[in-house]
Amino acid sequence: MKGTHTFTEIVPLAPDCDQNSPRMHWSWNSTELDKDTMAMFKDKTTSQVVSVVYIIIFLINVPGNGISLWLLWFRTFPKNPSIIFMINLTLTDLAVGLVLPLQIIYQLRGYDWPYGSRLCSFMTVLFYANMYCSILTMMAISVDRYLGIVRPVQFREMKRRKEYAVIGCLAMWAIVLFALYPLESTDLTYEVKSLNITTCFDVLKKDMLPSVKHWAIFLFTLSGILFLVPFITTVICYVCIIHKLVRTSKSYQKGKALHLAFAVLSVFVICFAPNNILLLAHAVRRLFYNDSLYMAYKLSLSLSCINSCIDPFIYYLASKEFRRKLRLVLRRDISSREGTRAELNRDSLFSARSTNQGPVENEGARVSINLKNESIQ
Repeated sequence: MKGTHTFTEIVPLAPDCDQNSPRMHWSWNSTELDKDTMAMFKDKTTSQVVSVVYIIIFLINVPGNGISLWLLWFRTFPKNPSIIFMINLTLTDLAVGLVLPLQIIYQLRGYDWPYGSRLCSFMTVLFYANMYCSILTMMAISVDRYLGIVRPVQFREMKRRKEYAVIGCLAMWAIVLFALYPLESTDLTYEVKSLNITTCFDVLKKDMLPSVKHWAIFLFTLSGILFLVPFITTVICYVCIIHKLVRTSKSYQKGKALHLAFAVLSVFVICFAPNNILLLAHAVRRLFYNDSLYMAYKLSLSLSCINSCIDPFIYYLASKEFRRKLRLVLRRDISSREGTRAELNRDSLFSARSTNQGPVENEGARVSINLKNESIQ
């Protein structure tokens, strides 16, 4: 969720703003929103469409990731590094799914956030942490598979791989939360008095960071280090894996590797790339050209959240043990249903027999009584 929130509409420079105003820490901030931003808040169509998308994501996310977490945590053994990374990814996806109703309510209320600044900051950070932790986790899974397939000797010589995987997951969270510190330490709500609404991370003041240099570092960290570098690493790993399998493995293994590579890269291209590219483009145009790509960026957020629904399918392709456990659970469920259906059929059959036998016995009794009566006469 990868993440649904925005980098958001940065308050633009108003033509008549007072650059000596105490509210203007960066000399081009204004307390007034521009016409495009106000038009977006007045247009309910976009918020309703996004709400519908989030509702669908919620309905798929929670049961899908709930089942995945149960299988990975309680039914899949041993806990190799790939399984540990998948558990980490499932936890972040499920956390986003559980707070999605808050975002749905916010959208349905017309960009009016009723839950206070702290919960707004928490949800915003959670959504961004989900997206970038998902990106880093997919990179870690691809590296683990690369070592196991392309470098098997070095892979077998590595000791304490489980411990390294756990440390890697903790390191991911530490890096992402450190990168998102500006969002954690800022009040992300903004009161639009003319519309009587309070937005949550849809209006972001430029004075959240002290200078253009700090904004550049922040944007480069998100779009460059946390997205582009993992994306390139993942592509290289899967290209090497496929090249190795093409030369040495059976067609079945090649097919599985191709399907997994296609699924992972599709998540990057469809879910993560539009959001991060538009994030950078929107921020640059807003900071330097007083222009906006916010509507496109807003719509791309729903794509970035779809990854939380796709991840369980990636687990199915990536882990043989996960596939085996899922098939076993489904087989038991089918067997249980068939057993219940057979019991119901037997019960209904016995009921039918007893019902049919009753009148026959009575009929026989009546016949015998009539015969006796006739003999008496």
